[in-house]
This record gives sequence, C-alpha cells and structure tokens, in this order.
Amino acid sequence: MSYQVIARKYRPQKFADVVGQEHVTQTLANAIAQKRIAHAYLFCGPRGTGKTTIARIFAKALNCTGGPKTDFDDTDSRCIEITEGRALDVMEIDGASNNGVEQVRELRETCKYAPANSPYKIYIIDEVHMLSTAAFNALLKTLEEPPAHVKFMFATTDPEKVLPTILSRCQRFDLRRIPSALITKHLAEIAGKEKVSIEAAALLAIARGADGGMRDAESTLDQLISFCGDTIEEADVLSMFGLAAQNQILELSRAVLAGEIHTALGELNSLAQGGKDLGRLLGDLLNHFRNLLIYQVSKGDLKLLEASEAEVAALKEQSALSKPDALARILEVFADAELRLRDAASKKILLEVTLLRAIDARNALPLDAVLKQLNQLRSSSGAISSPVTAPAPVKAAPAPAPAARFSLQEPAPPPPAPKAAAPAAAPAPVVPVPTAAAPAPGNLVELWKSLLEAVGRVSPFTRGYLIDAHPVSFAKNIFIIGYDPEFEDHLGLVDNSRNHTLIATKLAELGHHQAMVKFIKSEAPANWERPTMAPVSAPAPAAAKAASTTAGNKPAEPAAATERKPAPVAFNKDDFKNDPLIQKALEVFKGTIVEVRA
Repeated sequence: MSYQVIARKYRPQKFADVVGQEHVTQTLANAIAQKRIAHAYLFCGPRGTGKTTIARIFAKALNCTGGPKTDFDDTDSRCIEITEGRALDVMEIDGASNNGVEQVRELRETCKYAPANSPYKIYIIDEVHMLSTAAFNALLKTLEEPPAHVKFMFATTDPEKVLPTILSRCQRFDLRRIPSALITKHLAEIAGKEKVSIEAAALLAIARGADGGMRDAESTLDQLISFCGDTIEEADVLSMFGLAAQNQILELSRAVLAGEIHTALGELNSLAQGGKDLGRLLGDLLNHFRNLLIYQVSKGDLKLLEASEAEVAALKEQSALSKPDALARILEVFADAELRLRDAASKKILLEVTLLRAIDARNALPLDAVLKQLNQLRSSSGAISSPVTAPAPVKAAPAPAPAARFSLQEPAPPPPAPKAAAPAAAPAPVVPVPTAAAPAPGNLVELWKSLLEAVGRVSPFTRGYLIDAHPVSFAKNIFIIGYDPEFEDHLGLVDNSRNHTLIATKLAELGHHQAMVKFIKSEAPANWERPTMAPVSAPAPAAAKAASTTAGNKPAEPAAATERKPAPVAFNKDDFKNDPLIQKALEVFKGTIVEVRA
C-alpha cells in the first residue's frame, strides 16, 4: 500500500474531529437535527483551515444510511464512498479548471436527475471564486431554485471575488485561523500515534510557522519526520522555517524597551547572519508588542492573548519597562516598516533603522502633550504682566527680545516675555485707550503703534511676536499683518483664534469696529523701522489731564518734542541662555540652543 501523508491520513472524518471551527460544525449539526437544511452553503477562510473537509463531512451526514444525521457510522458504505471520492451522488468539482459556461451548463443538465442511491445529489465546488462571471450568471437560476434533491457546497479562500448575487443565495460560514495552542495539541497527538519524540518548543515553532493553517502544520511535521527521524528538536524547525527562537525575539524586544541600541543591533546582526527570515522576524516582533500592549491595557487578562508560558512571563517583566502610549508608537514604527519591507533593497538596513526609530519612539512626546506644556509655559510667562502700573520715571528701554532657534522635533518654545517695569509707589487703575484718541485709518504706522501698545497691556507675550511683524494694509475692515521671510516661523505661533479675537477687540477700542485680522508672509518696506520693546504702562487720568496745559493755561509742547528716545541697552547672549524660562523650555523638550539672534 502506498504511503499516505499525515494531512490525509489524519483528516477529520466527523464534525467532532474538526479542530478550531466549532462555530461552523455546531451550526451545521443543529441544522441537521432541526431539519433546516439549506440548498446552498459557502465556506470561506484561509488555506488549510478545513473548508473542503467540513463540506465532505456535511455530505456524509446528509447521505449516510438512515440520514440525514450527525452521529453517522464511519464504516457505513456510503460514507466510505464519499471519503474515498467515488460516490456517484457527491461530485467534487475544481472551480479553477471547470470555470467556463459549458461546464456550468452541463452541471445544470445533470442536476435534474434524481440521485442514484442517496437522499441528495451534492455538488462540492472548490475555489468557486475562479468561476468566470458568465459561469456565475449561468448558475444563478439553478442555485436559487434547485431541485429538492440537490445541495450545493462552495469553498473559497477569496470570497470578495464571488459575485454578490451568488453570495445572497448561500448560507455563508467564515472559518477562522486555528489558534497555535490547538495546533500544538493536535500535532502532539499525531506525533504520539506516529511514535515520534518532539520537543514542546518545536511544536510551538511549527504552529508559529503554520500561521493558523492545520494542513500546513501537518505537512511540516511530515517533512520534519523525514528529515530528523523519530526525534525532533526546536533547532530543526527553526532552520526549516527560517524563524528566530522565541528567546531571541524576547531578548530583542527587551533591548528595544530598555533603549539598549548596541544589544538590539547585535541581536539583529546575529539573526541575519544565521539566515533567519527578516520578514517573519518583523512579524514576530509586531505580534509580541501587540500582546504586550493588550496585556497592559487589559491589566493582565490572558484570555485575550495567544502566548506560551515563557512569553507570558516575559510580558509580566516587560510591562514595567514601558507605557501603553509608548507601545502604540513602537507598533506604528514596526507596522510602517512591514509595509515598506517588500520594496526595500536591503531588508537588514531597513530593520536596523526601524529598531533605532522604535527605541526613539519610546520617549517621544505626543503632540497634545507638547501643546499642553507650551500653554503652561505661556501662562507662567504672561502671569508677570497682569497688574498694569502707573508710569515710572523715564528709563532706558530694554533691547529687543532675542529669538532663539531650537533643534527639536516638537515646536520650539517661545522666547520669554519682557520683564515688567518696576512698580511705582501707588498703582493706578487700568484705563483703556480712549476711542477718540485713535489715529486716522490712513495712518497705518500710527495705528500699528497704538495697536501694539493696546495688545501689550493685555498680553506682552503676544506683543513680543507682533514686534517682528509690520502692517500691510487696512481696507474693507480687514487688517492684514505681514511677517518678513526672516520671521515667517512666527506665523504658526501667532495665527490662532485667540490672537485674532484679541487684536480685533483692541482695534474696536481704537475706533475700528467689526475689523478682521489676517496674517501673511510679506517682505517689510525698505523704510520700515521695527518698534522698540518699551515697557507697557497705562497713563493715569490725572497725569494725562495735567499734561494738557501748563500752570499759565499755555498749551503744552507736543510729547514727541519733549520725549527722549531711550538708548539701546547692550544685549548679552549669556544672560539670555541662562534665563530661567529658557532653561525650563530646554529641560522640558530636551533641546539645545543652536543660534541666538538679537
């Protein structure tokens, strides 16, 4: 008698023998018990999960002696004929080689005749998605209203290619990939019957390589017995599949979480030199970090995981090394690499870069966290200017605030706000700028200076950014503010709803109601003079009234004639770098100062 491969020798013969597809076998058994047998069934799923096997078992349950019944006898002559493929009333058709209209027409003609010696005439069409569109259309009417003695059973690995009109006429059953634990248990039973000694780690490696297909796992076991004899070890399976050992995957993942770049690259190099399949290695890493993430968010619920005892112990240990948000970023890095691996010229280099990116992703700050910390810095910076004091004696104005450029992945923190002037002995109440004193609309320069002064009373922080801008135009109630290309990076920081509302409010106080603001990139005019960052203070009403006339009712001289222009103060770069706010920003965002410009 010729040799029979393990996949055929141990093929399930009853519903109870099918592994991992209880949701299908139980439904079919109940349909037989309740006599609710449909005329067409479609079995979908990956290769080697039992589609055709279940169709044959269902055919035996329908056509067995005394059937339909689920507890049929395997030694029944009709069941033996179906198992051996010689039953006259059960026809298995290959959809790939019988995919034309002529074959379907022949099927339509033969199905009219009554079965030879069974209750039903059953047609099992494997890989039904290979039928042409014309063949599908020719089958429609017969499939919808077949003779009472005809049953159709279709099997396919690609149900998306089956016409919707065919799907709507069938009861569909989706077969799942078989869990590794069930594959391992079934292979251990087969190995015992074949009198083969095999390590538990080797069985787990076979299950990993089979990727949920029982037939693939059985074929691999058959091949290993031929290669190794009656003793099989894990190393034999790893060399056949090109898989990495589980302890190597766990060590590599631990190195990523611990940030040990040298260890991670060394482990990858040894795996690559050992001839391991780098695509499978990347898939194993993805699966491990997915398990680690699920383990953390489910608080150790092992029901959601498919892991061995060694991996569960590693999950408990590694869960203390990272947090769920960091694991999610690592998974994104590996998933992106998996998409690009097929087109990569050098898979090893791509994986090395991926490991480095994964290690960096552990400590990366989410954008929400960056914005939150920026807002905290802005709030702490603006708090120093909340009280507006009375004018102090004329002092030299501070030099323009320097702009710092940071070498960060996240947005750079803003420069510090100018320190408030020394308070006078008695603070005066805040007085808004009178509407009557607003400059004429045509004088953009005067309007701009008044606007800067008004904004500075509320938010010196915003004023610090507007100092580097210049007015472009003010027409049809739209105030256009431009930034020179040198300061275009300010646009992303100042162009927001909060600043729009603030500037529009101050324009209304200056007499320009219902004005809107627009920020653009625009070169400053050649004669444009950047305003100085003088301390902001509100004039006291009494002081303003006293300044209008002299003791002899003689008009006072204009303020511009008497005011002395403050001398610029020398800028010290060291003082700027040592500023507490700047140091705090560097600490929060782990940055360095590349350049300081006054």
